[in-house]
Formats: sequence, C-alpha cells, structure tokens
Amino acid sequence: MANKKEKGSVFAVVQQIGKSFFLPVSVLPIAGLLLGLGSSFTNEKTIAAYHLQGILGEGTILNGLLTIMSQVGNTIFGNLPLIFALAVALGMAKNEKAVAVLSAGISFFVMNSTINAMLKLTGSILPDGSYAPDVLEGSITNVCGIDSLQMGVFAGVVVGLVTAALHNRFYKQELPAALSFFSGVRFVPIISVIAHIGVGIICFFIWPTIQNGIFALGDLVLKSGYFGTFIFGFLERALIPFGLHHVFYLPFWQTALGGTAVIDGVTVSGAQNIFFAQLASPDTVKFSVEACRFMSGKYSFMMAGLPAAAYAMYRCAKPENRKVVGGLLFSAGLTSFLTGITEPIEFTFLFIAPGLFILHCGFAGLSFLLMHLLKICIGTTFSCGLIDFTLYGILQGQEKTNWMMILPVFVVYALLYFFVFKFIIEKFDLPTPGREDNAEDIKLYTKADYQKKKGKGKEDFVSPLILRGLGGVSNLTDIDCCATRLRVTVEDETKVEDEFLTRSGSKGIIRKGNGIQIIYGPQVSIIKSNFEEYVQDCAQRGIEFEEIEESGAEPEKKETAEVHGHGKMVAPADGNVKPMKEARDEAFASCAMGNGIVIEPEDGTIVSPADGIITTMIEPSLHAVGIQTEDGINILIHIGIDTVKMDGDGFRKWVSTGQKVKAGDRLITMDLDKVEKAGYLTDVMVVVLEEGGLPDIAYQTGMKAEKGITAIAEY
Repeated sequence: MANKKEKGSVFAVVQQIGKSFFLPVSVLPIAGLLLGLGSSFTNEKTIAAYHLQGILGEGTILNGLLTIMSQVGNTIFGNLPLIFALAVALGMAKNEKAVAVLSAGISFFVMNSTINAMLKLTGSILPDGSYAPDVLEGSITNVCGIDSLQMGVFAGVVVGLVTAALHNRFYKQELPAALSFFSGVRFVPIISVIAHIGVGIICFFIWPTIQNGIFALGDLVLKSGYFGTFIFGFLERALIPFGLHHVFYLPFWQTALGGTAVIDGVTVSGAQNIFFAQLASPDTVKFSVEACRFMSGKYSFMMAGLPAAAYAMYRCAKPENRKVVGGLLFSAGLTSFLTGITEPIEFTFLFIAPGLFILHCGFAGLSFLLMHLLKICIGTTFSCGLIDFTLYGILQGQEKTNWMMILPVFVVYALLYFFVFKFIIEKFDLPTPGREDNAEDIKLYTKADYQKKKGKGKEDFVSPLILRGLGGVSNLTDIDCCATRLRVTVEDETKVEDEFLTRSGSKGIIRKGNGIQIIYGPQVSIIKSNFEEYVQDCAQRGIEFEEIEESGAEPEKKETAEVHGHGKMVAPADGNVKPMKEARDEAFASCAMGNGIVIEPEDGTIVSPADGIITTMIEPSLHAVGIQTEDGINILIHIGIDTVKMDGDGFRKWVSTGQKVKAGDRLITMDLDKVEKAGYLTDVMVVVLEEGGLPDIAYQTGMKAEKGITAIAEY
C-alpha cells in the first residue's frame, strides 16, 4: 500500500512538473510568429522570389519592422533556460509564488556565475576570455552574458525545481529576533543564493558526464531511424491522458536528445532550437530532416485526420441530432485544423472507446514516420495547425520544407480517419455524440470526464448544488475557504439562491455584500477542491451550471454512532469563558455547526480539551484543529477570528493529524501580539459539532478558566 501511495505521489509531482512546462511552451507561438514572419520576409531570396524589393527591401520601413520582430523572437528562443527557471518555480511553488519567481531568477544567475568561476579556475576559460584548446566544441555557451556550460533548458528546470523546493520549505521560516527582518519570504532568496552556489559547483562536475550520456542517447535515437520516429510519435500521443506528453517531447525539442547542429558557427542542441536557428539563418537551403522528424508528424492528424474523425462522428449521429451535434463537432474540428488543439476530439473518443484512442496513437506514430520518409521539414512552436503550417511550411518555400509532399498525406489521412472511425463506431455501436436518445445529453468530453470514468473521481452531488446556488460560473470572482466555511465572492449577490446552498448540506449561510460564506464544517477543504474542479469543468464546457432535478440525489448524510457514558471537557486556554451565542463571529454565534464555548485567551498556548485523536489540522494557517474524543464526540477548536488570512504567521503546531492526545496536551501556540497587531481577534471557539447521537452536554460559562484543568463542559 505504501509503495502504491509513493508511486502515486511521484506521478503527481511529475504531472505538476509537466503542467509547469506548459507556461513557457505557451510563449513559443508568439515568439515563433515574430521570428517566422520576420525571418521569412527579410530573407533576400524570399523577397526576390516574390518580387517584393520595393516594399520589403533593405532600407524600407517594413524591412526595419520585420527585422525587429525577428530579433525579438530570436531573443525569446535564446533565453528559454531562464524562462523555464521562472516558470517551473511559479508552477511548483505552493504559496507566495511571486517570491519563488524572483528567487529563481536570482538563482539562475548565481548558478551560471558559479559555473563560470569554476571554468576559469580550472583553465577551461582563459584569462583573455577565450576557451582552452581541449574544450569540446559546443560544451560552453553564453547564457545571458555569462560563459557557462551548455545545459539548455535543463539548467532552467534544475533551478526552478530546487528553488521551488527551498521556497516551499522556508517561506515561513522564523529567525531569531535580531534577524527577524529576514524571516519568512525574505529568507527564500537568501537561502536560494547559498544553495545555488552549491548547485553550480555540483553541475560543473556532473554535467559533462550527463551531457555525454545525453549525446549518446540522442545518437541512439537518431540511429534507430524510422522505427525510433514511429515510437516517438506513438508515445507523444499516448501520454496525453496522463498530462505527461510535455515532459516526454520537450527534451527532444530542447536538448541534444533531438540532435545537434552547427549553424552560422554556433553549436545548437535540440530539434526545435535547430529548426529556429536555421529559420533565422540567411544561409539555410533546407531545414534539417533529423530535427523535423520530432515535429512535422503532427500536421497530418491534427489538420486532416481528427477533423475527418469529427465528420465521421457527425455522419454516425442520429439524423434528428445532427443539427445539435454538428455545431459541436464542427467547432472542435475547426479548432484542430486551425490551431492544432485537439483535446475536445481526442478525449471524446478516449472516453467512449479507449481502443479507438490507441488506434489514433498508432496513426500518429505512422504520421511521424511518413514525414521522416518523405523528408518533409515543417517546424512548429506549440501545436501543428494551419497557422504554423503556413508560417513554417508554405512561406519557407518548397525547397526548404518539401511541404507540398504533405498534401497527398492529408488526403490519405482524412479518408483513413473518416472510414476507420465510421466503421468502428457503427460496427461496435459506440455512443459517440449524437447517437444518444436524448439530445440534451449531447456533449464533447474533457479530461475530467475521462478521469472520473477511470475511477479517479467519484460522483459529486454537492458541487452542482453550490454552483447553482451561487448563480453560475460567470457570477464567481473568487473561491476560498477557512476551517469551516466556503468563502466565495460573487459579481451579483441577488443571483445567490439559499435554497440550493442549503440542499448542498450547508449548516448556515452568511452574506456580507458580495461576499458569501457557506458553513459546512471541517470537511470544507475537500468541498472547496471538488467545487473548484467542477467550476473549471463547467467553464470548459461553456455552461453556467447544470440544471438540478427536484428528485435528484442529495448529498450523502453520514450516520453517527450514539455516544454513551459520561465525561467532561477542559478549557483549551486560560481566560474568561463565554457562551457560544456571544461569539464575535456570526457563523459561530448562530451555532450552525454546533454549540460550545468561547474563551478570550490570556496567553497563546492552546491545549486539548479531552483525550482523543487529531482528525483535522488546517494548514498552512494552523487556525483550526479537529479532535474526536475517546467517547466519539467531534470537536472543532477555532483559534482566532479571520486568522486564516495570516497564513500561519505567528502560529506553531505541536501535533499532527492522526496523533493521539490527552487532555491538556499542547496543540497550537499563537502569538497574541502578532494577531492583534494584524487586526484580528484572538478568541478561541470550542465547537461540539452537531451530529446525531450526541449526549446532553452542560456548558460551564461566566468564569475564568485555567487551561487543561477547569471543566467547561460535562455530559
């Protein structure tokens, strides 16, 4: 079980890394557009071929503008390692992301400066700045003005991951009073600088070995020929359901795994880097086939195959449903053709027929193989649609790209996908869009649908009710939660309907203008996560909310065992004890979650009121703890009012979830001065959660209590 959990954790981390890659990858289209247009229309041969010397020749305004565009695009591609460092840190940091990004930028320069110093100390870089004769060509390059090892985007990924790990560990670090100014987020850049001096030294010693291994592996891939190309294309598609395709293909695009080439006297590594370096070079006669084998294969199935599959689904739909399904499938097919964004189509047949998706992966591998065989060299920035096809295929000319040879492949792939998909759908009676009896059920599927089908999600009855009650997707501006409440900011509070929120299992609703607080109890963090995913899914599907049937399933109500015996609870803090109805927070004063007491603490030590086990520890804020007593009573200790906004600053925990405690054991310490200076109340609420089977409880109030000793409740 532990091994399975560990594997799941590793998979989740790798998936998160893949998601963090997506941000810098999304910058490439604009960079490629600038470089593609700029380089194409400032190339003397292109200008002469189209007889455009009068408007695009040297000295014209358009020529100057296009030259600037080319330079800007080239600069973005030339600084991808730094961009990856910033983006990976942003994606992997849990909180205070801006600090992580700043720290990653500083760390990137620190690491490369350290490597530069090591190269000078070992004589690889001579005093005059030239390289020693024994330095392998291409192993040293200029990184943001610093001569360093040629690590490509790996340098940025390493810096991003290390910085994010340090950030997540130290962004709430407390230091002695004399150094308190450097506590918290200010400590992250400091520790990052120190750490990346070490990272730079380590990279200096181990990177040459890694680099040689990458060169050897890249050489193996290149020597594997057409079979290697097929396997690359197959796996690139097959990893899409898991979100790991970015992790797979980027090393081929950005490192020596995708090959190396000397262009205009500079050694370039990575298939995409080679293509764009050749694109920027005025001396390029034909783009590298060995580089483009990792890119060109997507065009056939993205521009021809998948749109034809969408048409096959349309033809297989029931005649009465074709009008409805036609709009959906036409939109999805057109999106694939123009931009190369294929998820709406791919996840639809992945959801209903996984075998069809495997066949699609095989066709994808075959497409990559055909491009390699036919020596078609069309690069790409992100995804292979008409825009990239025009920029990096047609406009570059037949001699450089051999783009005309792909046109017959388009025809073959359109026919192949149409007839194969149509045959399989009809043969096995697959429920593709439009084949349902109810036209209202027609939809294209998303990754969330696929994960739910595979058991990664369970049916959620609560989120649809919440979204319906809050007025729909467009009415939401912010979603958050504290220990017990879902906190939502809406555009128009008049659209909020309490009836649906109550049906969702809410114990109470508090309205403060556009701020809506829905009380659920300690399980609210799970409700929030499910709700955020549901809202995102509805937004992707283009709907405000799903209609709620009156007879629809309601949230499951948990049965609670009856509590037997007699016992007591002691004060969790020193101070005056008041009844819950006098709490200075409307949600607690309403006793919506249950009755209890309020203590105005005299010091910041909070102890357990009874023997039991810690069931909940709200992190990182540490402002609430859940305990189940040995008698089965569930207690929530809420420390301060609105202290969730302090994000744990001034709080320290002494126990963890699942730990057994005795009455009087220390749970949390709170810095009262810090809380008060931040403008929050320090009141401690002890709530006995309202559940079936509770005994009669008598609360003792109107007295001064001593923590761990004075009884505040007896049952």
